[in-house]
Amino acid sequence: MAEQEPDNAVATNDLSALVILLLKGVIYQEADAGLWNALLNLQARVRDYVAVLGLELALDEAEGYAFLRSRPESEDDAAPKLPRLVARRPLSFTVSLLLALLRKKLAEFDASGGDTRLVLSRDEGVELVRVFLPESSNEARLIDQIETHLNKIVELGFLRRLKPGTGQAAVFEVRRILKAFVDAQWLADFDARLAAYQVQLGATSGGAADE
Repeated sequence: MAEQEPDNAVATNDLSALVILLLKGVIYQEADAGLWNALLNLQARVRDYVAVLGLELALDEAEGYAFLRSRPESEDDAAPKLPRLVARRPLSFTVSLLLALLRKKLAEFDASGGDTRLVLSRDEGVELVRVFLPESSNEARLIDQIETHLNKIVELGFLRRLKPGTGQAAVFEVRRILKAFVDAQWLADFDARLAAYQVQLGATSGGAADE
C-alpha cells in the first residue's frame, strides 16, 4: 500500500500550482470551483508568496475572480525597485473609450437589479462608441474597426465572446473583472480626456474613426 502524501506537501503542491496559474492570468470561480476553493483556503500563503515578487493578490469572492497585480510603490520605500512582472499595456484611445463605456454600462446594469450577466451584441458595442467618433462615410469600415477593438478587449480579458445565434453578429459578455481595473478614479481621468477630445472633435470636420 502506497504511503499517503503528508498534508503539508499537498498544500505546497497546491500553492505552487495556484501561483503558476495566477502568473498566467485570471482565475475564475465559474471556470473551476475546486481550484477556486483551493485558492480561498490558501490565499494567505499565496499573498505571502507573491509579495516576495513585488505582487499582490486581488481576490473578489463576491464576483468570483482573482488575479495578480504589481504592488503600489511607496515614496518612503527605500528598497530597490523590482522589475515589473505584470506589464503595463498601452491602449489606443478607442479601446480606452470602449472600456470606459462598458464600465459605465455595467454600473447601470447592476443598478437595474436584473440578471448578473451583461451581454451585448457587436452592433450594441458599435452604437456605444459611435457618437464619440468622427463621422465616417464608410459604415462597413467603421464597424470592422470597432469590432477589431472589441476583439482586443476580449484578448485583455474584459469581454468574453459568446456563440451567436444563427445569422447573428458577434455577441460578447462583459466580464465583471472590468470593475477591478476601471475604477472611479480611472473613469474621472478618462472623462477629462474625453471632454478635451470632444472639444477638439467639434473644432474639426470629417475624418475617419480612430484605428
